[in-house]
Amino acid sequence: MDLARYAELFLTESREHLSTINHLLLELERAPSASEPVTAIFRSVHTIKGMSATMGYAAVAALSHEMETLLDRVRQRRLPVTPELLDTLFAAADALDRTIEEGAQAGPEDADVAAVVGRLRAIGGAESGLAVRRTADAGSGEATGQLVRVLLEPETPLRGARAFLIVKRAESLGRVHSVAPPLEALQAEEFDRVFTLRIDTVVDRATIERTIRSVGSVEQVLVEQAVVTSAEPVDTSRQAGVPAVARRARHVRMDLRRLDNMMNLIGELVIMRGRLAQLTRPVEDPPLHDAMDQASRLIGELQGEIMLSRMVPVWQVFDRFPRLVRDSARSSGKEVELIVEGKEIELDRSMLDEIGDPVMHLLRNAIDHGIETPAERTQAGKPPSGRLTLTASREKSSVVVRVTDDGHGIDRARVLEKARRLGLVDDGKAELTDDELIRMIGRPGFSTAKQITDLSGRGVGIDVVYTRVRALGGSVEIKTVAGAGTTVTMRLPVTLAIVRALLATVGEATYAVPITHVRETVSLERTRARTVRGAEVLPLREEVLPLIRFRKLLDMPAADHLGMQVIVLEAGDRRLGLIVDELTGQQDIVVKQFDAARGSAAIFSGATILPDGSPALILDVGSLL
Repeated sequence: MDLARYAELFLTESREHLSTINHLLLELERAPSASEPVTAIFRSVHTIKGMSATMGYAAVAALSHEMETLLDRVRQRRLPVTPELLDTLFAAADALDRTIEEGAQAGPEDADVAAVVGRLRAIGGAESGLAVRRTADAGSGEATGQLVRVLLEPETPLRGARAFLIVKRAESLGRVHSVAPPLEALQAEEFDRVFTLRIDTVVDRATIERTIRSVGSVEQVLVEQAVVTSAEPVDTSRQAGVPAVARRARHVRMDLRRLDNMMNLIGELVIMRGRLAQLTRPVEDPPLHDAMDQASRLIGELQGEIMLSRMVPVWQVFDRFPRLVRDSARSSGKEVELIVEGKEIELDRSMLDEIGDPVMHLLRNAIDHGIETPAERTQAGKPPSGRLTLTASREKSSVVVRVTDDGHGIDRARVLEKARRLGLVDDGKAELTDDELIRMIGRPGFSTAKQITDLSGRGVGIDVVYTRVRALGGSVEIKTVAGAGTTVTMRLPVTLAIVRALLATVGEATYAVPITHVRETVSLERTRARTVRGAEVLPLREEVLPLIRFRKLLDMPAADHLGMQVIVLEAGDRRLGLIVDELTGQQDIVVKQFDAARGSAAIFSGATILPDGSPALILDVGSLL
């Protein structure tokens, strides 16, 4: 039987358990006397051990066995929870993570876990090793048949794979005589939640049940003396104590490549919808228009369903940051409390994959360059432990991610001094605004750190964040107050694939402006632009907005003809007016990433195909605000 086909299932579930283990270890570190985290960590480690032994990953099984042994002694109050013990368990969790990844990719090979196993044994004072139970040979004891009925949990993903792993795990106890339904039917998922197997084994019923449950997703295990032969069929629909009818699973796991392919296909369909709408518009045929309207509606609904299927909560990325903050704080000799809010906010899968690195840089820089040491905080009248807040929220059609610390803030004077030395500002410049501040520290290689650490200086991280978020069509803002802390705000589109855009023409070309950054549009005929200190501005109600002419950005000759339009753009609390020749409507556009030609204006984040088949560049609003 080929176990390699279940490596992805093993890897996915192990990652979930490792995330749980790390969170519970942090909880245990905060409350060393609590028993619930220890019990929960033990269960997750035990499950990993069972799955890895079934898959033949000896190194993972050995390491998880030693962790389980140590945790069992802690659970029984035979060992106290000390900083040394916690450090050992954190190191073991890291080693388990690496070993699981290596095992799933390279197959059942023995990784080197001797050093970590040695630490676990040393702190536990035990000389335990991995005990793998083998089937009794003839003469070593008389085997007895046991009938094992297994009921999987209601919404077990990949039921066939789970059942197969359970059968393989049962083979470590003895010889499996029969399986009903047959193994082939189990693998094809031609069963509900119930299946039966008969084992010749010398182990007791409790051990059988514990071994079966260790694979995970098992709701019930019934063990009794077998009264049927291996040739007799077993009716799994009328087994005592096991429900005859099981609910169908409501969730399935899907390869991300399939979701990406579906998004690409719906994108092409959206482009084709626009093309067909343009071709049928001049045709006087009511039935054709009715059919076109229905097709357009169905394509829109399909697009919505596919996009919803790609939405995942941000906790899938945020859950790895508490451990990162803990380790970074310890390495810098600081005390930091991380607060995470808005973990239920959803993002497109592709966007979620992209925001991990920017958030990581912001957190690490806040710890290294923002939050003070306990002694410095106490001297400043602050609590010894710094506070770091990671928040996700929805604003219109954007997702906002904020990282806030209560440290000493960014030293504006030092940034200004460095900017002067580099010739980035005039010598007479007295102070930097928030906008100027982020443009300075967001420049490649700009850093004010007095010494380089493994966490780097504030500027290096902002450079990475600024560049990455801009590439995603988002924007970055910084608010900092001396002695009170810093807030970095990233505004991101919900998805990278299909967005709503306002279409505008400049000269002979059409450009797309993401609607998420458009507050309103006004006609330049009804509003008179003014010039203040050599710059054009637009009085609009109680505001005075700076104006930018799109033609000037493109190095095109001015065209002050009547009928020009102003698009009022906004990102956070920043606004400006963009003057274009004409507005041609709104449309869902399929975003195509591209590498801009050398020397071209760095104001575009991608391109799209219009209904007439012509290309249109997508404006990067963050580059203007």
